[in-house]
Amino acid sequence: MVNPSPKSDLPQGTLDLLLLKIVAVQPTHGYAIAQRLQQISGEIVQVPGGSLYPALHRLENRGLVKSQWKETDNGRDAKFYRLTHKGRVHLNAQAASWRRLAEAVGLILSLAEEGAR
Repeated sequence: MVNPSPKSDLPQGTLDLLLLKIVAVQPTHGYAIAQRLQQISGEIVQVPGGSLYPALHRLENRGLVKSQWKETDNGRDAKFYRLTHKGRVHLNAQAASWRRLAEAVGLILSLAEEGAR
């Protein structure tokens, strides 16, 4: 029996969606975003800085997030990201699309399990 990996690779485009959702809750800095994703997902979603910061810059270049340098709770300067109006519209559309896809995949997987019995 193969043990599932404790972390999982994200399908293409999913990281952007997850980042937008985290900053939609409240403006936050990159390290805290990565920590929050890991915490909420039960350690399954782990985003290294080499993927996180280019994705945040890409979202900023597309006008979906804005950044501002601020001081963190521990006194360090960090770039805080917040969702723009354009980002909220994009997040809502992508979240709806993701839910439709996840439901469809769930239906297919259920059918496959029923057929195997």
